[in-house]
Amino acid sequence: MTEFRRIGGRIGAEYTGADPNDLPFDEVNDALLAHKVLVFRGAGLDDEGQLRFAARFGELTRAHPTVPSVDGQPDILPVNGEEGIRSNNWHTDVTFVRTPPKLSTLRALVVPPYGGNTLIANSAAAYRDLPEQLRDFADRLWAVHTNDYDYAVPRSNTEKALEYRKVFTARRYRTVHPVVRVHPETGERGLFIGGFAQEIVGLSGTESRDVLRLLQRYVTRPENIVRVAWNPGDLVLFDNRITQHYAPDDYGDLPRVLHRVTVAGDVPVGVDGGSSRILEGDDAGHYTPAAEAAAA
Repeated sequence: MTEFRRIGGRIGAEYTGADPNDLPFDEVNDALLAHKVLVFRGAGLDDEGQLRFAARFGELTRAHPTVPSVDGQPDILPVNGEEGIRSNNWHTDVTFVRTPPKLSTLRALVVPPYGGNTLIANSAAAYRDLPEQLRDFADRLWAVHTNDYDYAVPRSNTEKALEYRKVFTARRYRTVHPVVRVHPETGERGLFIGGFAQEIVGLSGTESRDVLRLLQRYVTRPENIVRVAWNPGDLVLFDNRITQHYAPDDYGDLPRVLHRVTVAGDVPVGVDGGSSRILEGDDAGHYTPAAEAAAA
């Protein structure tokens, strides 16, 4: 029997007893837009089932612009929590390209007996929390996002960690996005920043860091966050256009393996109607076919 319940006051809902591919698409999509994150407990999907589910929402991206995919699965990114290359940094997936993913799916294969959760934050709630004067200020800002910063700096000097850094930055991308993005389906405004946002257009480095830290603190307020404690076979779907996420590095040298599949997105649009633009790098057409259409 399928059960559905909210799991957070501002973000997150959970399905139990359901194969995600058997649920009506409109029901799932409406729930996603309302709750930003959906957890499917014990979904029991394999790689093909995850790909099929994600493809219900649109064309899939490749696994990543620079990082290799799972062998034989060009659209699946292995998320392997090896020491030194863990993503314990608040971010929205792949915002360093002009067309970041619309949605992300994560499926748990191996999880540690403790720790290894995923935190996901509601950036629309964060925007609504801003004082009016700060919202007006943020509405006018644009930020430069890049993959070449300390997100990819290894936290150990192992050969594998250093190689990961080299691969992650093999192609350098710098893209300007609105700090406040208008959601293309709901019209909600959300803070579109996170770890890849490294500077504010028109401000110095010091000023940029201060402004981004101020806005980011609203995103990561506890009331805007849901914590997903994984079980093998669980599937999580989140709206990459209006959330950030973080994987705490709190499980030592224990194994943690997830598979990620992302859905191609559109070009972000700001409050003034302006669209994101490339500063450095290409349109990442090898990663998301949507980029080719957007640039045409």
